[in-house]
Amino acid sequence: MNEAAFHWHGPRQPRVPLVLDSPHSGFRFPADFDAVVSEFDLRDGEDCFVDELYMPATELGVPLLAALTPRTYLDPNRHAGDIDLDLIEGGAWPHTHVPSGKARIGKALIWRTLDDGRAIYGRKLKVDEVIGRIERCHAPYHRALSGGIDQSHGDFGVVYHINCHSMNSVAGPMGEGGPGTARADFVLGDRDGSTCDPAFTEFVRATLAATGYSVSINDPYKGVELVKAYSKPAAGRHSLQLEINKRLYMDEAKRERNAGFAPLQRKLHHLIEAIVDYIGKEIRRG
Repeated sequence: MNEAAFHWHGPRQPRVPLVLDSPHSGFRFPADFDAVVSEFDLRDGEDCFVDELYMPATELGVPLLAALTPRTYLDPNRHAGDIDLDLIEGGAWPHTHVPSGKARIGKALIWRTLDDGRAIYGRKLKVDEVIGRIERCHAPYHRALSGGIDQSHGDFGVVYHINCHSMNSVAGPMGEGGPGTARADFVLGDRDGSTCDPAFTEFVRATLAATGYSVSINDPYKGVELVKAYSKPAAGRHSLQLEINKRLYMDEAKRERNAGFAPLQRKLHHLIEAIVDYIGKEIRRG
């Protein structure tokens, strides 16, 4: 385990075949970040408090993996080869290049810009710098998550993975969906039904909608690397991305919890309880 990159909360021996991960809730800033904007501004990319919102789920025997380093330093929810060539000294990457298209908005493996379009660095990054970040942050996180998913699948013959995120209430200039676009309360992403059983996506949608929330599916977020890499529904490996609108639980400008935090945390706990019950029924159904 690499405690500089992530932390496991809850049981390491899961009591139910459900794994949660929060890849963007970290805010331990490495000394070599060398950004030209403040740490407060760099938290623009953070899914603030998302790991805390889901923490009560660990009492149900559900493990929760949380990244510790900031998303703007390196985004675990990207392929290791998703390199923004405009950020690299010399404009070339000597290893496997797997562009996702996120470089277009400055949000590939290592962010080039904030959501408002401001540059994060005053220089290009050296190839060795980027490789170092991958080895210290990306690789350990992916090993931890894939290992946790494999363990659960091995123990139960099936595993459900919730990839936990939050989103700005309104898209910024470099945001998904176009600037000024207001987001639903929740967005579920299953990459158009390819990363989990569509019935599971519908169950989560209906459960949230029944409590009065607006829920969108695959719009504007379909899910990225962490739901894509370790899912195979036909083999009983189901991954679903779940985005929460930040206005439900925090003051986005101050990056502080608001009065909605505790009520939302309770509702998410009820959601996880419902998911655990759903999984149990699926297993009994065979």
